[in-house]
Amino acid sequence: MPTTPSFEVVAIGRVGVDLYPMQTGVGLEDVTTFGKFLGGSAGNVAVAASRLGHSTALVSRTGNDPFGRFVRRELRDLGVDPVYVAIDPSLPTPVTFCEIFPPDDFPLYFYRYPQAPDLRVSPEEIPPVAVRESKLLWSTLTGLSAEPSRTAHAVAWSLRGRAPHTVIDLDYRPQFWRAEAEATRAAGDALDASTVAIGNLEECRIAVGATDPRDAVRALLDRGVDLAVVKQGPRGVLAGSADGQRVFVPPTPVTVANGLGAGDAFGGAICHGLLAGWDLERTIRFASIAGAIVASRLECATAMPYEQEVHDFRAHGDPT
Repeated sequence: MPTTPSFEVVAIGRVGVDLYPMQTGVGLEDVTTFGKFLGGSAGNVAVAASRLGHSTALVSRTGNDPFGRFVRRELRDLGVDPVYVAIDPSLPTPVTFCEIFPPDDFPLYFYRYPQAPDLRVSPEEIPPVAVRESKLLWSTLTGLSAEPSRTAHAVAWSLRGRAPHTVIDLDYRPQFWRAEAEATRAAGDALDASTVAIGNLEECRIAVGATDPRDAVRALLDRGVDLAVVKQGPRGVLAGSADGQRVFVPPTPVTVANGLGAGDAFGGAICHGLLAGWDLERTIRFASIAGAIVASRLECATAMPYEQEVHDFRAHGDPT
């Protein structure tokens, strides 16, 4: 494992290629042209944090194929150090297709067979210095859906010792799990190791059994995190901290082009607010706007906004 200086942000997890249709309102069977983009939740968040000015590295794997070369090149071009993105000798780089039916229907089709390389990250591939000394560690629940990635995450968390800004994105996708109960157990392990938890209502139901946003915030805080963020889509965002703060931010109005990258933009912006030392309301409001900006664009990773774009949007509204 190469040794490098520590990074402000280290993300672990899913990365691949998004093949998104250039036509909206059309099923995949009728699409004739696609755009190729960097994708995958952890990769998107890493790009978002980089766009907001933070030195960022991704711990993941790609296949030994042209798509893998594309992923590593795009990460580098978008400001994310790929030094910890290993090359799997046998598994193909995953691709993801979607259908685009604005404003709120974007079916996803994951091609991660027989297994995605990012789930083959081994404990030996976790960089101790980078994980221990980073100011923020970002992980997703998906990374716990298979071995050896599950054990690799446990190693990363043990190296940090539940240091501040250890974030779990409760990113739950049922097709990645053998059973819902398995995801719930994994979410419990993740919450026990983390200080920040982010999820939508369905993800909170899986993690802590709560379906009301206030109950979800309370249940997540009861697991020992310092900050719980519950996303409610068109009903806004509710966040709570261990010191008793509660903040509700209404949704940011926007003309939706593709809602799939909004959550990752939101997550990267949360990273930015935490590292900047902003108060809770400022952080959540900034993140909500960042998510809205990406929802107004087709792609995910390359749509992540710079800080000035967020400020301009807040001042002038949706430019579309």
